Amino acid sequence: MQYFQAVQQGKQRATKSQMKIFEVAGFGMLTLTTKKIDGVFQPVGEEEFTAVISSQDGYVAVIVDGDGFTKAQSKALEKAEALEVYRKLRDTGISEYPKDQIQIWSEARPTIQNSSA
Repeated sequence: MQYFQAVQQGKQRATKSQMKIFEVAGFGMLTLTTKKIDGVFQPVGEEEFTAVISSQDGYVAVIVDGDGFTKAQSKALEKAEALEVYRKLRDTGISEYPKDQIQIWSEARPTIQNSSA
């Protein structure tokens, strides 16, 4: 797949996830549309999982694909608010991301929805 095609297909998938966050949180931001695996650009996956991560400005609820690449996120919130967005996303049928780390932009971040800290 050519890079342009990966971007176009990934944008469609990520936009769907962005709208789901928007519906439950009133704001949703598109994050990644492509991922690079084994040196090849691919669109983010169609599958959707949710998690909460910390950011420089607070906590964000995210929707990721099966490889943990973020497709969309909430705005930075207090931890309790981000967890509430996460719970609302779960209530819509989106499963929890089963691994303990996601990829956002060029960084790997640990998930915190199950931490007690």
